[in-house]
Amino acid sequence: MKQHLKATIVGALAFAPALAFAETLGGILDTIGQLIGAATPIVVALALVYFFWGLGQFILGSADEGKRKEAISIMIYGIIALFVMVSIWGIINVLQTTFSISGSGTVTPPTVDRSAR
Repeated sequence: MKQHLKATIVGALAFAPALAFAETLGGILDTIGQLIGAATPIVVALALVYFFWGLGQFILGSADEGKRKEAISIMIYGIIALFVMVSIWGIINVLQTTFSISGSGTVTPPTVDRSAR
């Protein structure tokens, strides 16, 4: 429990400068969207490398039944990861097309009108 709390505090402190210099909530959301957009191809590439790692293990350990089963398990997890990522990407694109939502835009958070007082 203490380790999770410590990790949360360290993570919050690591992102504190980014939040302190952010002007609006929209700016924060745009930054998060850019980070996710930049990380997506990297994560897909890692899942593909993981699959090919399992394929290599399968070929190299073809004589040993235990190594083959472990390699098959690695390949299955790699395929599942790729399937989930590509499916979510596809669902988001279908929803954007269906509802005519632009993928690049600014988010306008709600505000409180203080002049009404």
